[in-house]
Amino acid sequence: MTRRTTVRALVPLALLLAFATQGCATVRAYQREHLTDRIMSFETDAKAAARRTKSLDAREGSTGGNGGAGGGCACN
Repeated sequence: MTRRTTVRALVPLALLLAFATQGCATVRAYQREHLTDRIMSFETDAKAAARRTKSLDAREGSTGGNGGAGGGCACN
């Protein structure tokens, strides 16, 4: 292979690598609270849904199984 062919092959690879690493970010602990804010829920009224879920969990005596990780069986 000539040098020109090698450069032509490496440039797209380098660009792909550059674009692939743009999405990698480290989130610090104090920044996570903004990412897990209840307002970022798909629900229209997220606060009312959170209150409803909390009362249901208290009434049923179990948590989980409503879209989060785990299912309330404490097996994770």
